Formats: sequence, C-alpha cells, structure tokens
Amino acid sequence: QVQLVESGGGLVQAGGSLRLSCAASGNIFMINKMGWYRQAPGKQRELVATITSGDSTNYASSVKGRFTISRGNAKNTVYLQTNSLNPEDTAVYYCNVLILGRTYWGQGTQVTVSS
Repeated sequence: QVQLVESGGGLVQAGGSLRLSCAASGNIFMINKMGWYRQAPGKQRELVATITSGDSTNYASSVKGRFTISRGNAKNTVYLQTNSLNPEDTAVYYCNVLILGRTYWGQGTQVTVSS
C-alpha cells in the first residue's frame, strides 16, 4: 500500500502564495512520477504540474510561471510552490503518484483564494 499525506492548503488573498507538500510512504520502491491535480466546484479534475524521477517537469498553461513543482532530497516528497494566486486557483489540490504503472491519490487539500 501507498499512503500520501498532503498539507499546506488554506485561505489566502489574491496575489498571495502557498506551499503545498505531499509525503509518500509505504510501498514506494520506485516512484516514476509525482504531481498535483486540482478540482474546482462543478469542474473536472485537472492537471496542475508533474515531475518525473528524472526531474523533468510539466505544467498546465494556466499556472506556468506562477507555480513551481519540486521534490525533496529523499525523493518521496513533492512540493508545489504557488505564487500570484488568483480566485480561479481556488480548488481542492490532490497529490498524485505513479508507481510501476499504478496511480495513487492523496485525500486533497483545500486552497481558497479571496479577491
């Protein structure tokens, strides 16, 4: 089993920043990719950013230049630095891990941006 624990969400004013964290534990022998997705009310879950085991990154166009994904030194933790937040970024943010073809999800952390 794989467990993902997210933290760092909260309420912030437009223009502010938050740093989301996700720690993976359990059977994480080989993590192929880690990432963040988000789901706003009434909308489908969408990709925010991903990072591979080789540290290649990919971003949604809506967050490029404002968000930065990175991994911790132990490689079992992924971070999402979110800057210049706007109300459209309000959503539940989910951590996602791909291990040997299987996908695992965290429980989600709420990010609310007030105008």
